[in-house]
This record gives sequence, C-alpha cells and structure tokens, in this order.
Amino acid sequence: MSIVCRADISKSTNFQLKHNFTIFKDGKLVFMTVSNKGDAQYEIPMARSSDTGEYECTVEAGGKTKSSNSLHVWVTGMTKPILTAEKKEVLEGEVVKLRCELPEEVPPLYFLFRKIKMNSTPKEKLVFEPYRNFSVVEFSVEEGDNILQFDCFGRRNVKLEFESSEYSNKTLVTVREPFIKPTLNAKPSSNITEGDRIQFECSTVVARMHDIEIILQKNRTILNSIVYKYVHEYSVRDEKLLKYSAVATLEDSGEYLCKVEQGRASKTTKLNVVVSELFPKPILAASMSKLDENKELTLSCSISGFRKANFSILRKNSNGDIWLKNSRNLTMRVNVNDTGSYICKAEVKGIVKESRPVRINVYAPVSKPTLSVVSGLPEVVLGKPLRLICRSVMGTPPITFTFYKGNNEVKKVVINDTYATFLDENIRPNDKRGYKCDARNNHSSGMKTSNILNVTVIVPIRNASLGSIPYGEVEDGSETAFLCSVKEGSWPIHFRIFRKTDRDVLLFEKSENADRVVWRKEAMSREDMGTYYCMASNRANVDVKSHPITISVILAAWQKGIIAAFVLISIAGAAALALWWFLCKKKKAKGPSMEMSGSALATNLTSEKLTRQHNDGDYYTAPEQKGTETVYSEIRKS
Repeated sequence: MSIVCRADISKSTNFQLKHNFTIFKDGKLVFMTVSNKGDAQYEIPMARSSDTGEYECTVEAGGKTKSSNSLHVWVTGMTKPILTAEKKEVLEGEVVKLRCELPEEVPPLYFLFRKIKMNSTPKEKLVFEPYRNFSVVEFSVEEGDNILQFDCFGRRNVKLEFESSEYSNKTLVTVREPFIKPTLNAKPSSNITEGDRIQFECSTVVARMHDIEIILQKNRTILNSIVYKYVHEYSVRDEKLLKYSAVATLEDSGEYLCKVEQGRASKTTKLNVVVSELFPKPILAASMSKLDENKELTLSCSISGFRKANFSILRKNSNGDIWLKNSRNLTMRVNVNDTGSYICKAEVKGIVKESRPVRINVYAPVSKPTLSVVSGLPEVVLGKPLRLICRSVMGTPPITFTFYKGNNEVKKVVINDTYATFLDENIRPNDKRGYKCDARNNHSSGMKTSNILNVTVIVPIRNASLGSIPYGEVEDGSETAFLCSVKEGSWPIHFRIFRKTDRDVLLFEKSENADRVVWRKEAMSREDMGTYYCMASNRANVDVKSHPITISVILAAWQKGIIAAFVLISIAGAAALALWWFLCKKKKAKGPSMEMSGSALATNLTSEKLTRQHNDGDYYTAPEQKGTETVYSEIRKS
C-alpha cells in the first residue's frame, strides 16, 4: 500500500524548488522526505490492520507550508495467529502452558484462548497485551480431563470497532491420570447398630507421583489422613490404604468422603453410612419442678422399652457436671442451693446417652418487705417525682412486687431481684394517702405486706416580700419593724434579712413555723440608711428573694426643735447686736442733751417754735404730743 502526497505549486520556468514532505497517521509522524519533485510516496510493503487510520500530509516549500485534507484508510483482516503448547502430555493436576502469537501485527492486541474437551462448553481466557504481539496463559488440568484441544485468535480495536483474526491452529494435549479414583469401604457394613465397631478403608492406585495424600473426612471434619512422600511407578502397596475405626454412635450416621490429593490434582469417593439406634435416650422425671425449701424431691430415670442399663443422676454445672448417684432413682430434701438443672445418663455396651435436662427451682419464702424513699427522708418536693423502693431481704427470685397508693394499686412488676422501684410523678399539695407494697414468690407461704409509708409533700416557697413600719422614712433613733412574709410554702421557713452595701450584709435570720417573721431594729441611725431585702427558704432548698425596699433616716422632732431654737436664738442675738450698734451710733451723733419728763415741762414747751440746732447738722427736733406724754421726733433734712 502506498500513501502519495502531491504538491500543486505555481513557479517560474526552469526554477528548481525543494519540497519538504511530512506524512502523519492519526497525528503521529510516520514519513518525511525532501524532494525536487512535486510528489512523495510512503510505501507500506505489507498492509496490516494496524495501518488503519487517518492520514494527512504537509508540504513546506519556499518558506510556505500547506496541509492536505485527511484521508481515512481501512485495512481489513489480521494475520492468522500461531499457537504452541509447552508440553503435549500432562498429568491431572498439572497445567498446560500456551503461547499465542500474531506475527507482524502491532500492539495493542487482545488474545482469546480456548480449552476444548468432548461434550463440554469450551473454557475461555481473554488477555490484553498493550506492548507485545503475543500472549502466554496457563490452563489447569482437572479431574476427568482426557484429550484436550486448544486454539486462540486475536482482536484489535479500530475506531471503536473490533477487527478479529481467524482461529489459530488447534493444539492437542493428552492427559494421564496420576492415580485412579479412590475406593471407600465400611466394615462390617455401611448399615450398622450403635455400639458396634465400624472400620473405614480408603485406597487408591498411583502412577509416578510424589507427596500424595489420602484423607478421610465426615462433613468438614478430617477423621484421618496419611501422606506418601514417594511412590514407585505403577506400584501397588499397602501404604496406599488408609484405615479408620470407631465405636458407632447415632451421630456417626451420614456421608463420608475419601479424598486423594497431589498438588492440584484431587479425586474423591463418597459413602453413606446408617447407624441404627441401640436404645433411645433416657427420660428424667421429677416429682415437682417448683417446691419450697426443706421439701422432698424425687428424680427418676427410665428408658422406654429398655430396662437393662447403667443409670446415673447428675446436676449440671458450668465447670463440669456434678455426680449425685449411680441409680435409677434419687430422693433428697432440698434447699435453695439445689436450684438448677438435672440430667440422667444411661450406658449400654459402651454407648452413653444423656437425657434432656430438667429444671428444678427451690424457693425460700419472702420476708416482710420494707418501703422507703430512695433519697432517704420520707418527703418529696411538690412538682418533683417521688421514687420509692420496696425491698424483701429474704426470698428466692423471681419476686412479684405490687405498689399501692392509698388503697389503689399503681404498679406490679415481676423481677429477678430482691427489690423493685416505683416512680410517682403525680404528687399533689394535699396528698395525704400513704404508700405500701407487698411481695410474693412461688413459695407456698404467700404474700407479705410492708408497713404504710406516709410521705410529706413539701410546697416550695412562693412570692417573698419585705415591708417596714414606718415605711420609707424613719426618724433617727426610733424603732423600725421589718416584716418578711411569703405567699406559700411548707413550714418551717428560714427567713433572712440583708442590707445591700458594697456587699450584702446579713442582719437577721430565723426559722419559723409561720409564713412571716418580724425583726425589730430598736434605734435607727444614719448608718442604717440603704436598701433592704429578705430571702426565704424551706426543705425544698430553693431560695426566694423579695423585692428591695429603701429606708431613709431623718432627724427626730426634738432634734428639729433644738436646731430651731438655736436658729432663733442666733437670729435674736444678731438683732440685739444690730440694735445696740444703732443706738450707740445715735448717741454719738447728738452730744450732751437733756431729757425732760412730766406734764408741766411739756406744757411750757408747746408754744416754742421749731428751732434749728446748728451743731446737729441737718437734723431738727420738734416736740410731739402723744397722749399725756411728749416725745421728740427727729427729722433728717433731705
């Protein structure tokens, strides 16, 4: 096949131009040449399917480059593969090694090998070879393979489609048996009665073979095995016989397997063995399965339709069965420790069979139960659940506990323990009903009842408040009464009164069987001014705080009187001092003067004219009649 690339170039006459031709297949360079001619040819001496693909050429001349359109080439068919086998004769258990080659084909390639035998579907193996044009596989030779044929063919993936070759030549391989199929016999017979001895014999005949193993097994349990390291060709010797014997039991019935193995080769033979029952399993009977302690118990062992046997009675134990008596019957007085499972065994001709276990329960009577609160004290906080425990110190479980509230049954439980609990979530403030419980088990003494338990319902504190008399303002030195009270809460109540400063100072605390408490502060001072609050709590262990109140300390009435008197005296003193100063100033201004009194002097002076006293400045003196007395008025000239 030739791939031709032609260049159509226009040029001047007699002008020589070199052409660089490059041919690509599926984008990969496959051919390159330089020519003075206008075409180039890529020769493929023998086309193969691997030459299928997209071809494209590029021409470069005079500094210019052009590429052709792509050309799709499909090469159909592949060369016929060649198959060879490493050996023409093999033994069972060996492998056949095959080599399949596609000469002159280019990878990647797929190879399909086939193993063909008469009246059977061929077995196939597919191998992918990315880097070579041949592949090697192995086929195991199995039991029953005799004359085998093998062939192969190749396959290639071309543009998402497969191209396949024709089948190779068929290669014939002969298979030999390394040993014959084993035989398995049971003596005296495959049908036997338990107690008799049975012997198994497993044998085979071998050819040339090393490390041959004979195995006897039942189900997946190997009973016996033997390995022969070397066996002479075609020799028949006793060493190829495997024996196993045992006293037959019912459990020995079933399918036995004799297997002969060497390497990968394996052949088996099966034999079914039936063991007939010599005698049935014994039956253990008890006079009663549930009984009180100190009562009498009788156990009897028997075999249906069979009396001649060696009997023994045992008690089951995790550390091994405890023998009690070699007899058909056992009578004993029981206590609580005799509770457990009992069996009997019967032995005939070396065959020992065991009965089904019989459960015996011995009961001690329950003691009078005690009922108490799990938390300790017989009280419960309102709004919280109450958990009670009913305990019976003595008594064999299971025990049935019944709880009552008042006369009403509220819970019944059967438990494998000596106590039970009850949770009452329906607590009311005025719940006066008592609790009790009873206990009983399977002892004939019957039921025992506890004493009645009365439970106190504690109502938590609600709405604490603080008040004072007088309220708000208090006279200094006077008595003040503080009243801390709660709206609701069970007694006793613990009251505390605090004053807030830079820290809370506890002033008073007391527990009272009342919903209020009074604290009297006898003499209030200015240091007692501030904010007060109280807290109340009871056995509900919840502190309830009141709203704060503010107390102001003011002066007392007598203190106000003293202060007022002092102020008045001060004012009067200031007034007297001012008057004295005024009078002194007046006397200094008048000089020597004469005071006259009496009616005669006044009469004589009435007719006198107003005279000016030059020495007194701008002041005038005039007599003025007021009643029977004459006083002098001073008038300052304005």
